[in-house]
Amino acid sequence: MIDQFSILDWSIFLAYGLILLATGYILNKRTNSSQDYFLGGNKMALWAVGISVLATSQSAATFLGGPDQGYRGDLTYLATNIAAVIAAIFVAKFLLPKFYQYKVYTVYELLGQRFGENAKYQAGLVYLVGRLFASGSRLFMAAIAIAMILFGNVDASSVMFAILIIALTGFAYTMYGGIRSVIYSDVIQCIVYVGAALLVLVFLLHNIPTDMSTIISALQHPSGDAPSKLTLLDFSADFSSAGVFSIWSVLTGFVLLNIAAFGLDQDVSQRMLTCKDAKSATKALVSSIAMGIPIVLVFVCIGLLLFIYYQRPDLMMQTDGAPTPEFKGQTVTIFMYYVLTDLPNGIKAVVTIGIVAAALSTLNSGLNSMASVAVQDIYKGWIKKGVQLSDSHLVFAGRVAMGVVAIALSLMAALCYYWQQYTDMPLLAFALSVMIFSYSGLLGVYFTALFSKRGSAKSIFWALFIGFLIPVSMQPYVMTLYLPETMHFNLGFSWQLIIGTTFSTLICLMGKSEKTHWKTVA
Repeated sequence: MIDQFSILDWSIFLAYGLILLATGYILNKRTNSSQDYFLGGNKMALWAVGISVLATSQSAATFLGGPDQGYRGDLTYLATNIAAVIAAIFVAKFLLPKFYQYKVYTVYELLGQRFGENAKYQAGLVYLVGRLFASGSRLFMAAIAIAMILFGNVDASSVMFAILIIALTGFAYTMYGGIRSVIYSDVIQCIVYVGAALLVLVFLLHNIPTDMSTIISALQHPSGDAPSKLTLLDFSADFSSAGVFSIWSVLTGFVLLNIAAFGLDQDVSQRMLTCKDAKSATKALVSSIAMGIPIVLVFVCIGLLLFIYYQRPDLMMQTDGAPTPEFKGQTVTIFMYYVLTDLPNGIKAVVTIGIVAAALSTLNSGLNSMASVAVQDIYKGWIKKGVQLSDSHLVFAGRVAMGVVAIALSLMAALCYYWQQYTDMPLLAFALSVMIFSYSGLLGVYFTALFSKRGSAKSIFWALFIGFLIPVSMQPYVMTLYLPETMHFNLGFSWQLIIGTTFSTLICLMGKSEKTHWKTVA
């Protein structure tokens, strides 16, 4: 341990730990009903589901990446909420009613109703692989931040210990209570990490020795010919990763991304399936989007203020220029640099807790949703197909699956540590965009299911496979394997998703379905 944490910091950290223990004990009421364990008995409060959807959509990547976006870029990330609203309308009209009509435990059971059981298994496996990468990389990002703060380094032992702390805490917190404990713990963690962000925002405003009008003017005219950092809508035709938040990208790729996130990703969809009906689920989804706009704005504004803090020494009444964001030789985001070097005792502990809360919210969601798919779609539907399983057996299987998932996510997070150390892979971008690997194929298959009478077991397999392969092949760290350096290209992940979804849909449509309609609900 290092002396970065004072007695005050450790006291705050200990208090948070005791709160986790207390709330975990209260929330984790043992249940032997699979309906309660996986769907909360379809009785979850709308407001709690809305906050849980919000917390699940955000993560340690948002906590650490949001400020970096504001520091390096502008407000265009907020424009992605336009896509979120469009996607919510689509999900509410075409997906949620069918989820409730067929009383599914996972969103992939819907494919079983349309194409047969094999489609459900294939989609579930694709989701599990994609979520393993996404949640594992986010767990690693949080562990890196916590290792820096607690141990003052990013040595392998420090990062692995941080991964272990988060994984064990998340598993213990959700093992017995199932989705009900996950949703209410999400509410608590969301309040914690948003509160930490607001505290940092207020502290920054207090420590910038100028008025708000001057800050706004400085952001509107950063330096030279640089564009305003308060730009909200970007109309440039930039298809590279630098232009991923342009309005054209928002109205196309990000709409697909949000349809997949809200309606096809069990991690988010499972929360909405705990509501009593499709109408309540829609309200929860819309409320999460509405709450998310000001919260994301807070994180981005932290980055904007850090730009003033470090890039405008004239306004800070200093002579030093912008620092190189490194900590003991390790490159970090500007927000982590600020936390590690400039935050006073007390606030440093609160921010650390905020990172832990964001990580736990993401981890808990992944644990429960992946366990749900593993049990309902793979174990019950495939391995034990035709065998009558009791509710208590399914709940026990869910707890075992959750433990296996916790180990798998920890191993993936550990792999990411070595992956980053020995490759040039941009981990933050990978963590934010990795789910398109599975989203492309899932979108193609679901579009075929919803809007056509085509699709077969063979075309579904190839649609999921090709949909996965196309965006993977466009990653810069993969292109080196099959393209000469002169042919490498930089394409934003939203455009990669469009291409992958298009090919996936066309491939799925090539199959002639033996069934031309949905199963009749008993």
